[in-house]
Amino acid sequence: MKQAEVDQKLNRTAFADGPRLLADIGATHARFALQTAPGEFRAVRVLKCDDYPDIVAMLRSYLSDHAGVNLNHAALAVANPVSGDYIRMTNRDWEFSTDEVRRALGLHTLLVVNDFTALAMSLPGLKPADLMQVGGGKPATNSVIGVLGPGTGLGVSGVIPTVDGFVTLGSEGGHTNFAPADEREYAILQYAWQTWSHVSTERLISGPGMEIIYRAIAKRNGRQVRDLSSQEIISGALTDKDPLCLEVLECFCAMLGGATANLAVTLGAFGGMFIGGGIVPRLGEWFASSPFRARFEAKGRFTSYLAEIPTYVITTPNPAFYGVATILSEHLRGRSGANTLMERVQHLQHELTPAEQRVAQLVLEQPRLVLNEPIADIARLAEVSQPTVIRFCRSLGFLGLADFKLKFASSLTGAIPVRHSQVRVSDSTHDLSAKVIDNTVSAILKFRDQLDVRSLDKAIALVAKAKRVEFYAMGNSRVVALDGQHKFFRFRIPTSAYGDSHLLTLAAELLNPGDVVIAISNSGKLPDLLAAVDAARAAGADVIAITSSNSPLAKKASVCLAVDHTEDSTSFLSMISRILQLLLIDILSVGISLDTQNARLVVEHKSNNGEADNRRLMISHLDG
Repeated sequence: MKQAEVDQKLNRTAFADGPRLLADIGATHARFALQTAPGEFRAVRVLKCDDYPDIVAMLRSYLSDHAGVNLNHAALAVANPVSGDYIRMTNRDWEFSTDEVRRALGLHTLLVVNDFTALAMSLPGLKPADLMQVGGGKPATNSVIGVLGPGTGLGVSGVIPTVDGFVTLGSEGGHTNFAPADEREYAILQYAWQTWSHVSTERLISGPGMEIIYRAIAKRNGRQVRDLSSQEIISGALTDKDPLCLEVLECFCAMLGGATANLAVTLGAFGGMFIGGGIVPRLGEWFASSPFRARFEAKGRFTSYLAEIPTYVITTPNPAFYGVATILSEHLRGRSGANTLMERVQHLQHELTPAEQRVAQLVLEQPRLVLNEPIADIARLAEVSQPTVIRFCRSLGFLGLADFKLKFASSLTGAIPVRHSQVRVSDSTHDLSAKVIDNTVSAILKFRDQLDVRSLDKAIALVAKAKRVEFYAMGNSRVVALDGQHKFFRFRIPTSAYGDSHLLTLAAELLNPGDVVIAISNSGKLPDLLAAVDAARAAGADVIAITSSNSPLAKKASVCLAVDHTEDSTSFLSMISRILQLLLIDILSVGISLDTQNARLVVEHKSNNGEADNRRLMISHLDG
């Protein structure tokens, strides 16, 4: 079959917007596939990482065989901690920005996750045929599952069941200290100490670690040997029955059993412990009779505890594909959860025309994309015309796309996936704009989740009954004070703003009981501001502080509205903190406008016929 025909077949997928690129990238090898349907992986290929200078070159090499495939989404599992946009691989001299790789490949979505996070996510879906059980025990339902696997390093993770599915642990447990269990293992540890002051579990329970064990036991046994690779050691033990290689392999499996037991008792993994990675599956049936399970259960008082926990070797090829595909699918769905409109689309899908069904499938697979993208992009991704998108909306009883989006937005739940991306000197205007916006959105969402509503209630109550409100702020916070003064003044509240250090205390000394000061400061440590707050409190006024929750200003205030976003104001201009402070002013304004008990919020308006019309001053967040 010609490549063009293969690519055409790959494009006919169960997904509305084409196949999805998946990859499991280790330190030595990288495995690639195109997912064409749930559980269906095509064009699987293994590449050697040493053959490529960087990750983009390797990805392009794989994709060059499928130039005719329409790709929009991809997910990579990498043998490395993943935190934020920038990835620096531990066991390979590669580093990259996720967003830069996405743009280089022309993708709409690119996720990068830890390889054992992906492997852990695959575990709930594995079937008995995908596994080899070692020893006894039965898995408990709805229980924690643990996974670890030696390869170039030692990956460690776990899966926790929740009402919404499973949550994976992003763990670097392979870097815990190695703990010897007998004199031989202590001799191996001493041998490793000659090279490293800190010997992690990964140093010994891994491919390179097996080679260290080989040299250490050879030295302990008084033998002169040439260095062997882990593959040669395994072959020497299982094929040649070499006594030294067999002893190394038995020692390695015993160490792995101890590490697996430690993880099992740490997690309470009654759902089972799973062994993956590139080494153990190659040992086949021999591993079942190795010292692994005996060491796993050798836990003193907790022997019976561990005897109940089953242990499995993952034998199915490329299990990480299942996990990384699940993570990508959940990301594209936006973890939408229960959604009556989504259910309605699903139930009516079979009644739609074939073209409208493609739009429906896109809605079900990527609700947030449909919600956020213009009609042209929705039509392009569903491979239909723009009128078809309109017909789809009308088939569901909506006036058009705008009406559908409005109802759809109100029914969607779940978190918006955002990340913090560091702006770089080399960034284009487009890139830095996107990063600044993403960072601000991320900070706002975090701020929303940490809001102290009780403090806001107290602050609104103080301002609503205040005889006078004064804003005290210096430096970058003065613009926030001016914004507050303009808003509160329009509510007919006598309001002033002071930013001069010489006037702050003088103004504070003229206050009376019933007056309110709103003091705004990033650090909450400015001496002149603190002195003015002391004077205001001494005069009987209340103080609302918009500042860091642990600052001196917060401790002096009647109420603290905390803004705990950290910015290095000594080197950089504060940006996000100012936006969060402005948001608090907006929240106070809306709260005051909603306070119908405050007579000062009632203003006199004249209607066209000259009669008085009593109504509250309205602001943009309230219904007209």
